[in-house]
Amino acid sequence: MSPHRTEVTEVTCPAGAGTPRSAAVPSRRFLLRATLVTAALTVAGALLGLARDRTLARLFGAGPDTDAFLVAWTVPEVAATLLVEDGMAFVLVPAFSRALARGGTATAPDPVRALVAASLPRLLLVLGAAAALTAAGAPLLVGLLAPGLPESGAAVDCMRLTATCALSFGLAGYASAALRAHRSFVPPAAIYVAYNLAIIAAMTALGGRLGVRAAAVGVAAGGCLMVAVQAPALWRRLRRGDQPARPGRSAQPVQPWQPGRPHERRGIESALVATVVLFALCRQSQVLIERYLAASLPPGAISHLNYAQKVAQLPMALSLMLCAVTFPVVARALAEGDAEQAGRRAERDLTVASGVVLSGTAALVACAPAVLEVLFQNGAYTVRDTAATAAVLRVYALGLLGQTVVGVLARAYFSAARRTWYPLGAMAAGAVSTAVVGAWAAGTWGAAGIAAANAVGISVTALLLLHGANGRRGGALVSVRASRVLRVIAAQVAAAVSACGAGLAVARRADGAVASVLVSGTAVGIVFVLVLGALHPGARATALRAVRRAPPPVAAVSASPAPTRKRSHAP
Repeated sequence: MSPHRTEVTEVTCPAGAGTPRSAAVPSRRFLLRATLVTAALTVAGALLGLARDRTLARLFGAGPDTDAFLVAWTVPEVAATLLVEDGMAFVLVPAFSRALARGGTATAPDPVRALVAASLPRLLLVLGAAAALTAAGAPLLVGLLAPGLPESGAAVDCMRLTATCALSFGLAGYASAALRAHRSFVPPAAIYVAYNLAIIAAMTALGGRLGVRAAAVGVAAGGCLMVAVQAPALWRRLRRGDQPARPGRSAQPVQPWQPGRPHERRGIESALVATVVLFALCRQSQVLIERYLAASLPPGAISHLNYAQKVAQLPMALSLMLCAVTFPVVARALAEGDAEQAGRRAERDLTVASGVVLSGTAALVACAPAVLEVLFQNGAYTVRDTAATAAVLRVYALGLLGQTVVGVLARAYFSAARRTWYPLGAMAAGAVSTAVVGAWAAGTWGAAGIAAANAVGISVTALLLLHGANGRRGGALVSVRASRVLRVIAAQVAAAVSACGAGLAVARRADGAVASVLVSGTAVGIVFVLVLGALHPGARATALRAVRRAPPPVAAVSASPAPTRKRSHAP
């Protein structure tokens, strides 16, 4: 059996239904290797994303052409959120995991193949229709997303090309979910490497002939490559079917899967799908609101917002890496009925992630112009664009803490894989706040006012989610002691303010953009750690404990009246 096919699950059937079956357990060495390879590919994809944005800035700057492409870029952004990341993963990974746990016999069909046969044709039909409708309705969509856009014709052309992402991203997300359920992590981690390479290659090769439309060609080609890098691995696993356990790791028989058995009736639940999809759409709506409001501003406003957002996402992504590792710990504790342990884990994740993102926020505010000069100032991206984007970036950074809190608590709310509408309500309240504040602030402060509205909206959502998790008021199974968390975050905010002041003072004296980033970033890190240690001495020890406590590769599941399932994921 291939190590990637190894299943880290143990299923306990009801009394009298059969004997538990333990699948082969991967070694810690395998888990570490899989984690390191996955992390390396993820970082490579992120760096190529920056290279993609740098190439876009060098070739097309921050003018009306780039604005037109970024309006069409809304399609892959929404598709990535719904079909590759949160939406598809929350729904399909558990479905494939349950199918793998059931197994097949000589008299019963392979549940994995049965799931594919039942779900993939319907998904293809829906995704194909969505892609066709998006392409046909591109003029209407551009008018709705960015009324008054100067280069609306280019935006329509680009959107018709990027409309293919509705199909390709859906297939890529489906393959990623199936492969992760089979404990194959490398192909899904490589999809954004292939995607960004395709966009960079298309812009470089075709930019002189097609203009900004070359970037849209790259998006369409990149979506196809996301499917291609996963298709061989998925085909091998589906063709192979269930495999016997490795020598020395015996497996006990279980009852064949029967669709009519009450405890197996849980499939892809429509209510859970609805909550996850609507939550993801509502969160993505903040970007749509920004571009709608920025379309009426002078050319380049959408581009400045986009570049600032891409840079601001870096510290947020770093802060949530720990949560990706500890998410199975929270889910395991809830499956065992230990909601208190899950709550303590969520509290530690909140405090550690907020510390990481606040130190990154301080660094971005302190040396925003230098960071943007190093990353983007070249070719068509001018000094004026750097100054405008830096102003937006510094305001955007104020909402990074809220973005991180929402990211951590969303996992806490959905970790039990059950329907809960409270996160959607909180996200909707934040989106409404963004729209109201943005409509008021855009006319006075332009793109910076829209960035401020984004910070206000996501902060409202973060506070509502924290309030709902405090004592499980919002229907979450995880209870977080909000007062305890807020005391730590208050100390971190004070440390971040002090570190930002030190970084600004040092940045002014540095000679050159690269030196400014290095010196200012170092000063921010040192001052942040020193001030936080003085204000909250236990914060550093808590962070170290949280990082060191990695989830074990497997967890035993005690017998229960209904089958329970434990999964340990490598990130």
